[in-house]
Amino acid sequence: MFRPVKLFAALLKWPMWPLLKYKTVPEQPITELALSTSRPLFYVCTTESAADLAAIRRICHKLDLPDPTDDVSLNGTSHPRTLFLEKPHTLVFKRGKTTALAQGQALLQAHLDDPDLNAQLVPVSLLWGRAPGKENSIKWLLGEAHAPNWLAKLLIVLISGRHSLVRFSRAVSLQQMAAQYGAAEQTAHKLLRMSRFHFYRQRLAATGPKMVNRAQLFNALLAAPALKKAVEDEAKAKRIPRSAARQQARKLLLEIAADYRASTLRVGDRVLRWLWNKLYTGIKINNADMLRDLAQKGHEIVYVPCHRSHMDYLLLSYVIYQQGLAPPHIAAGINLNFWPAGPIFRRGGAFFIRRSFSGNKLYSAVFREYLCQLFSKGHSIKYYTEGGRSRTGRLLQPKTGMLAMTLQSMLRGIERPVTLVPVYLGYEHVMEVNTYLRELKGSGKQKESVWGVVKAIRNLRDYGYGYVNFGEPITLNSYLTQHVPHWKQDVHPLEVQKPQWLNPTVAILAESLMQRINQAAALNSINLIALCLLATEKHTLTRAELAQQIKYYLSLQREAPYHQQMTLPEESAEQLIDHAISLDKVQQHNDSFGQLISLTDDNAILMSYYRNNVLHLFILPAIIASAVLHRREINQQQLLSIVQQLLPLLQQELFLSLADVDTYCSAVLQHLVEANLVEQHAESYRAPTQHSNGYFILSMLAHNAEHTLQRYAMVLQLIESQGAQSRTVLEKHCHELAQRLLNLHGITAPEYYDKQLFATLVNALKDGGFTRNDEQNRVVATAQLPALNTTVSMLLRNDVLQSIHSIVPTSVS
Repeated sequence: MFRPVKLFAALLKWPMWPLLKYKTVPEQPITELALSTSRPLFYVCTTESAADLAAIRRICHKLDLPDPTDDVSLNGTSHPRTLFLEKPHTLVFKRGKTTALAQGQALLQAHLDDPDLNAQLVPVSLLWGRAPGKENSIKWLLGEAHAPNWLAKLLIVLISGRHSLVRFSRAVSLQQMAAQYGAAEQTAHKLLRMSRFHFYRQRLAATGPKMVNRAQLFNALLAAPALKKAVEDEAKAKRIPRSAARQQARKLLLEIAADYRASTLRVGDRVLRWLWNKLYTGIKINNADMLRDLAQKGHEIVYVPCHRSHMDYLLLSYVIYQQGLAPPHIAAGINLNFWPAGPIFRRGGAFFIRRSFSGNKLYSAVFREYLCQLFSKGHSIKYYTEGGRSRTGRLLQPKTGMLAMTLQSMLRGIERPVTLVPVYLGYEHVMEVNTYLRELKGSGKQKESVWGVVKAIRNLRDYGYGYVNFGEPITLNSYLTQHVPHWKQDVHPLEVQKPQWLNPTVAILAESLMQRINQAAALNSINLIALCLLATEKHTLTRAELAQQIKYYLSLQREAPYHQQMTLPEESAEQLIDHAISLDKVQQHNDSFGQLISLTDDNAILMSYYRNNVLHLFILPAIIASAVLHRREINQQQLLSIVQQLLPLLQQELFLSLADVDTYCSAVLQHLVEANLVEQHAESYRAPTQHSNGYFILSMLAHNAEHTLQRYAMVLQLIESQGAQSRTVLEKHCHELAQRLLNLHGITAPEYYDKQLFATLVNALKDGGFTRNDEQNRVVATAQLPALNTTVSMLLRNDVLQSIHSIVPTSVS
């Protein structure tokens, strides 16, 4: 009977006060779940427990939600506000049944009697601790049993009460359910059955699957047919006993495999909460509700974030844990497996991966089998397709090995849908940014060590905001059905499959993931100010000019957004400037005419990293602005033609993806006209007068494309002027020419040091049909290249263009 439970819950209010510490997901359920406090609201919970009811009552009171112990009057009849699905086990007697079935049927009947009623039924899940438990474990007293008896519940509250998770879910419309299915007992049964399955899915999403004993896991992996064959092949190839090859495989498993511990997560949660409060003003998270919905629907989630910093490993796992989901197993570089970080990361779910698998078939087989096991058990995974951290702030070209193994794991017959979730990670300060420029200039990559960790801890300070934006997911089952309709014919539960369609499909998939990461970009104080100040010769603007430029960039992205997934700051331009000053990213000077905001020479180079994080959002508007500035008059068709000509190169370098490029560019052009940055005369467009405010803002916008166009001009001029040359020689000369321009024009752009960007551009030119390889495999211009070179040259400043044309004929032998 519900009344005694309410009485005991009231008695437990104060005894449980120090024992209960909880995380609520979502943090503001009324607003985030669109709950209406003016309509009747009911709760459905799993177990009729006084401890559960006391905890939920306290939480609802704090969140301004109705008291779960109250009764609700519908049509003059009183109904308990809370439905419990099952009673707890008892120590002696057989447990009975709750009144949930009768309550559910009564609520449905009330809605049939009065169709204007529209009560909300909110599922509330309470987890005492988030340990997943172990397979074949007898430690059921610590929370692995459903509906424990009062003695077990007492131990659970004492041990796990301060690590509780409360999850409010979207309300079920009783009005809609009654209208559709009626109020028969069968309908009430269906309602309760849906609730039970809902709570099962939530528990699984929050804790993850039960853990397997590590020794048992290794034995199971070594007994897998694919790995047994790999061991036999290794023994034959190296002429060693099979037992020795098997031992080598076990050593590789020890090197790779995670050693997941719930206790490490609990401690890590507290440490990281302290760390983020020390490091960041706050962490801004977007689109997390999509993530929770995927987990609730039973998807196998693979997180694919961009890689800016070593902080990525910790930040993303922490955010996922705070969203009420089990932290993923993380593919971490073997360089992070040093004491004491390595063992801690391993116990937090990290598994370690070597930079290259080439030449080691046994390692490849062991790693692939381990990854497949993680998927088959239902663990979420996180890996970085870029392979390493970006040194320039742009996304790197993706490495496809982990994606290929993910698809191969699917071909082993995973039953759950597998969904890739791209994640944009952004920072207002990246701790390693100073070392990135040194590495680009040629200094060796610093090896991770204990001393590096100690040094980083000593330098902790406020780094502003961190951003975690979850992008548009890709469900692989649907993706493969669309792109490879016959893919299920290649499913084999015992053998590793590598069908012919695998590599080309993975390449397209990787490209799509990088595009979706960029679509979820976050504009913030630092990257906006970097866009503005780096566009000036002395990296200085008056405060009024800087605020004006920031306002324009924000209005551009509101009126002609690059993508709906991107996020904009809520603060005003003035507040953004004050925030950057507080972080020592810019300097403020006062004179008799007002305030000046500037960058030091060192900061100017570092700030280009943050500009590059969001450059793709402004590159096409910048191309349009450059074309308007450098042509006396230009019509819309000519502008679109220029964009389309450059688009193949920009897409490959900046991972641009737009549903309709012409429509987007037309919207940008229209906004430029409405903002008085471009003048329209009949069908033609022109820049405003040079001394006007509009011309100033337009030229600042155009500058965002300048370094990209300069690099294009270098490569195009080298190919057109010097004729056939090997790719190695071409890339070497491009890099040398870039260094010359850096010195001649004082350019502050880290990407000028990045040899990989020139390699990407050479690839893009070949893929776009602007170059080809001759019989000696040398790079040769096609008939399309001169027109592209003319277009790029037309968009450049005369002094830079003159430097390129004067250097190229004499600098290359």
